[in-house]
Amino acid sequence: MTVSANTQAILLLTARFGKSDSGANKPLTPKEYGRFAEWLRFQSLTPERLLSGDLQELLQGWQDKTVTVERVGALLDRGSALALSMEKWLRAGLWVMTRSDPDYPRRLKQHLRSDSPAVLFGCGNRALLNSGGLAVIGSRKVSQDDLVYSSRIGEMASNAGGSIVSGGARGVDETAMLGALGAEGTAVGVLADSLLRACSSGKYRRALMENNLVLVSPFNPEAGFNTGNAMARNKYIYCLADAALAIHSGKKGGTWSGAQEDLKRGWVPLWVKQTDDPEAGNKALIAAGAMEAPSDIGAVSIETFFQVANEPSRSDEDLFSAAPSSVGVVPTEIGAPESHAPLADALTAVEEDRPVVSGGDLGAIVSDT
Repeated sequence: MTVSANTQAILLLTARFGKSDSGANKPLTPKEYGRFAEWLRFQSLTPERLLSGDLQELLQGWQDKTVTVERVGALLDRGSALALSMEKWLRAGLWVMTRSDPDYPRRLKQHLRSDSPAVLFGCGNRALLNSGGLAVIGSRKVSQDDLVYSSRIGEMASNAGGSIVSGGARGVDETAMLGALGAEGTAVGVLADSLLRACSSGKYRRALMENNLVLVSPFNPEAGFNTGNAMARNKYIYCLADAALAIHSGKKGGTWSGAQEDLKRGWVPLWVKQTDDPEAGNKALIAAGAMEAPSDIGAVSIETFFQVANEPSRSDEDLFSAAPSSVGVVPTEIGAPESHAPLADALTAVEEDRPVVSGGDLGAIVSDT
């Protein structure tokens, strides 16, 4: 795999390479990078341009409380750390995707706008990131009945020609994904941690080799579990799908907060499995506006999850536009391509890739800062 100079610059600005990336010079958040990228676009600058020349001169006129010129300079000065990390990741078969790549998930840009991740790390069939599907989410510790239900949902989605989108965590997430893969279907795993380890796991090896699986993360591929990252990745699971099914939720935690956020933002239709478990938050989510999914797997129709049409929303607007949109994304079948209405993506304009260099040239490129 090759990595362009522009991708390297975006990585330097937004990615973590170790525990030392903290404090005043921590990598830019999606929102911070969104502001910075928009300003660069108006200056006819690309991130790549910041790797050479006088940074103070290039960024003359840029003012931001948190994204200071000094912070940008410190982040761009991490060339050695980037080179070492990239060499390790590329050797392990990982790839890196930025918002300028043509196969970057369009749904993330549509739904999250400036909050869409600047960089995605992954392994496997990246084309699956634009295939949509059913997001299946749930708690890590659930009953055996819920695990059977999760596995069968994965199988049924596969048999219907759809993909499963989930978080890869043990319990509902992993079981639904493995259910789909076991039925020769496809799955998208949005991981909050340990991407590098997951990509070499035996349970996923065959599916990765057969292009039936993609594992992706916006976080450092070697990062361990972090509650904040786990919460942050929830929105990516919903936004990569056409509809969502919560099989079991507690009354707090990741499944609960992610479902509430989807109900608030209206990203995709949310279904919640009926349950009599008094410790579950399922009934509360249904009362808050989620639709009821049958508790009996025999009564489930996968197609039903996709028959609720979304009203046109801000998710279809230009990434930085406040103008109303008249185009909605309405899936007509499981895995159907999303609407490709024109979307003037400001971030893509500023991040357009330049001539490609090999992974072995990483150190030479970034050392010019």
